[in-house]
Amino acid sequence: MARWIAGLDGCRGAWAGALLDLDDPDRHRCALFPDVAAILDAPERPLVIGIDVPIGLPDRIVDGGRAADLAARAKLGPARSSVFPMPPRAAIYAADYDTAKALSRAASDPPFAPSIQGYNIFRYVRAVDTLLRARPDLRDRIHEVHPEVAFHALNGDRPLGLPKKGRNARLGLDRRRELLSTAGLPAALLDARAKGVPQDDHLDALAALVVAQDIALGRARPLPDPPARDGHGLPVVIWAPARRETPIP
Repeated sequence: MARWIAGLDGCRGAWAGALLDLDDPDRHRCALFPDVAAILDAPERPLVIGIDVPIGLPDRIVDGGRAADLAARAKLGPARSSVFPMPPRAAIYAADYDTAKALSRAASDPPFAPSIQGYNIFRYVRAVDTLLRARPDLRDRIHEVHPEVAFHALNGDRPLGLPKKGRNARLGLDRRRELLSTAGLPAALLDARAKGVPQDDHLDALAALVVAQDIALGRARPLPDPPARDGHGLPVVIWAPARRETPIP
């Protein structure tokens, strides 16, 4: 019987997805999914999904943010800015950016407001939060990951120091592809980028897939350890893959 896993990364209002059969790595596919339900109900029905979106939202933010975000930023060091600090739950559900900032400041100590970059992912956060609160049975299938945390682990727990966007992105994208290959993803999957998915989102979905694989195999690492919980019982944890020893480029 096939054991499918999946990785998801937010992409232009949808989700870049990658699926792999743990028992037959030659069976895989990539696609652009309109929502998380679409991959849950896909023919493969993946058992474990790694998703690049915050799960678990505190009602009040103290001491600098979610425990998972703090642990991830400490792990990433120079790349810590890639982890957007999440505001309180009420701000995530705000109708507009100004309201989100006001609600965040009111329920955080010390007060802080989300950046516009952080605000732009709130629609993804709301969608997954609503789904997991409505369907607790999915909490064992859907797990929060962060691509840069994954690549850091695949790079021997060392910073990459290479961007994936901008004028100098080529070296960063090539290095990330190399790390995914070293982690065991087949070349055909690395090349199977779905139409309409930018290369960086494709690679991030594959990084989420590697974490899903390690979760399924019982070797993924939680940040923090042990995981925290929010007021609705949702886990507050970013999962990292097992550390890989790779040559320093």
